[in-house]
Amino acid sequence: MYLFEGALSVKAVLLANKRVIEQVIIDEKKHDKDTAFIIKIAQAKGVVVKRAKREMIDELCSGKTHGGVICYADERRNDSLDKLKEGNFLCLLEGIEDPFNFGYCLRSLYASGCDGVIVGERNWLNSATTITKSSGGASEHLPIYVTKDLNETLNSLKPRFAILCATRSQALSIYDDLGDQPILLAVGGERRGLSKIVLDHCTRNVYIPYDSDFRNSLNACSAVSVLAFEIMRQRIGKR
Repeated sequence: MYLFEGALSVKAVLLANKRVIEQVIIDEKKHDKDTAFIIKIAQAKGVVVKRAKREMIDELCSGKTHGGVICYADERRNDSLDKLKEGNFLCLLEGIEDPFNFGYCLRSLYASGCDGVIVGERNWLNSATTITKSSGGASEHLPIYVTKDLNETLNSLKPRFAILCATRSQALSIYDDLGDQPILLAVGGERRGLSKIVLDHCTRNVYIPYDSDFRNSLNACSAVSVLAFEIMRQRIGKR
């Protein structure tokens, strides 16, 4: 069972329908529109809603940024690769170790219209609270496929998707025309970048041009934001 803190995270868990929710706990003195909405949705789903003293909620949480709203829920049900294949813009995130950065990446991807995210088997379950909060709830709504065999997954996607790898080696600018083919954007973490498996499947390497002499790479969540919103811009322009 996992604890989710804050009205934004609790709403995302309730609305995404990807977890079995045990109960919602709300500060007994909290009465506002967010609270009323959460109670309404929870009751419609048959979820138990309890009122409690703020001090009790503080004891259950790791900090005091919960705003008086928390919930307990089971493990997330992840999505199938077949579901992701229906989309036109996917993202592969590899080697992003920090749960805050991972959540920030998901937030930008969801906002830019990404249809789904592919990740490896790393167990993020213990970081569910952090990821949900840092992603602004996007981690609950965004389709996510956890692959056990990255090579097999990329082989199955390659016939339909152009695989764009975020790396500067022999790369073209992300601002060049990316074409009309569905896109799988692959972004690696700052330490190790993308693995050889991913690079071997690459259709095109892309990089973000700078307007200065800065030589270092952006961190993963910043790079994802720039790349994803440029893909969004080009897709909108071609509609």
